[in-house]
Amino acid sequence: MNDASLGALPELFISRHGQTDWNAEGRLQGQVEVPLNALGRAQARRNGRYLRNVLGERKAEFQFLASPLGRASHTMRIIRGEMGLDPDAFLTDPRLVELDFGDWQGSTMDEVAGFDPEGIRGRKKDKWGFVPPGAKAESYAMLAERVWPVFEALDRPTILVAHGGVIRSFMSLYGKVPGQEASRMEVPHDRMVHVNNASLDWV
Repeated sequence: MNDASLGALPELFISRHGQTDWNAEGRLQGQVEVPLNALGRAQARRNGRYLRNVLGERKAEFQFLASPLGRASHTMRIIRGEMGLDPDAFLTDPRLVELDFGDWQGSTMDEVAGFDPEGIRGRKKDKWGFVPPGAKAESYAMLAERVWPVFEALDRPTILVAHGGVIRSFMSLYGKVPGQEASRMEVPHDRMVHVNNASLDWV
């Protein structure tokens, strides 16, 4: 992963899924299926309109790739609809699913502090490398290893919809943001990462 380079990527837009009620409540969603709320659907429409206006007829050059989790796939359908495209004509990749929070999924951090204060201390010390309890739980470092091959395999302009953890991993891999800093980044639901000609911006 040390070879991750923005210059090796095609043009790329990465959108986080729209907001869910669990996002609004500060609950750790991980790989639990939680639907978009009304604000989340509006955020997806915003990103779709932006892409329609910026890309115009260039939209035909792009492939569309999403996490198979419902909130990401629904966001992609809304985006494609706003762009005047068949909402269902996109690919999914299971490697793009969100970080698995193990036994913490479904809880707020305040709730976790009540039943696992030692875990909270460990996470504060090393958020990038911390693995919550649970058989399938992952750290951000593990997530970065999982998603890196997806980005490395991109060979044409791409619009991608995934999750906050995936975007934090991308920023560490390709934006060269230190892991501990990347793991604490705020990732908006209504803006996108745009990569083009070895530069990275939020749009």
